[in-house]
Amino acid sequence: MTDPIQQRTTPASPDRSALRAHTPARVGLRTAGTSLATAEILDLNLSLAEARDAIHARLSTASLLLQLASRGWNPIILKSVARDRHEYLRRPDLGRQLDRQSRSFLEASPVEQRTNSLAVIIADGLSAIAAERHAAPLLEALAPQVDEIDAAPIVIVEQARVAIGDEIGELLKSQMTMLLIGERPGLSSSDSLGAYITWQPRTGRTDAERNCISNIRPEGLSYEAAALKIANYLKAAATRQLTGVPLKEDSIFLP
Repeated sequence: MTDPIQQRTTPASPDRSALRAHTPARVGLRTAGTSLATAEILDLNLSLAEARDAIHARLSTASLLLQLASRGWNPIILKSVARDRHEYLRRPDLGRQLDRQSRSFLEASPVEQRTNSLAVIIADGLSAIAAERHAAPLLEALAPQVDEIDAAPIVIVEQARVAIGDEIGELLKSQMTMLLIGERPGLSSSDSLGAYITWQPRTGRTDAERNCISNIRPEGLSYEAAALKIANYLKAAATRQLTGVPLKEDSIFLP
């Protein structure tokens, strides 16, 4: 016997079904009367749960270290002032500053380790699983296109926001930083990685002074496509000695 609830469920129209094949966005959802179908509500609740889990998850530095070590990289591990995930979420300002021990460690580093053209920073941000899953594969795709990657210091920083890269880059005396960070989870993606490029990083830089490549993940912007964009931005930034609003994508001839 057919379930009467199933009988009242209205499928998405053919046009909307075709659209859904090209995007994970919630378009063309099935309905039951004037409400969403039960399957659509359950799927929405699952996505909300995955987003919440991603925000509260801690970065597995052990897993990330293994991935980077297998590719020949030996990163530095630092921490922000935020003591735990709860404080990090409640106090965004604390995620923008290194704790005293991390800052002292960088200040005590040999001078030759603190003068470089590029510093690579991997931060947990609002989705630690994004950094854990995608940072190493992205760097592997980027290395053949950017010579500085192999020589650049690589830093992993926990409980971090984007602006913490300015302090790290300033202490490392880097001409430029590339910060890879987990982006705020959405209902179609809980593991999206962002890349922020900043010329002459120093404390007090604004978001208008950096360039961002977003939604890096296999289901979004692929590692290869993201690496190409990032490489072009890095080269253009070094040539023009700036990043941010003046450095637009269409001005650096991205394919």
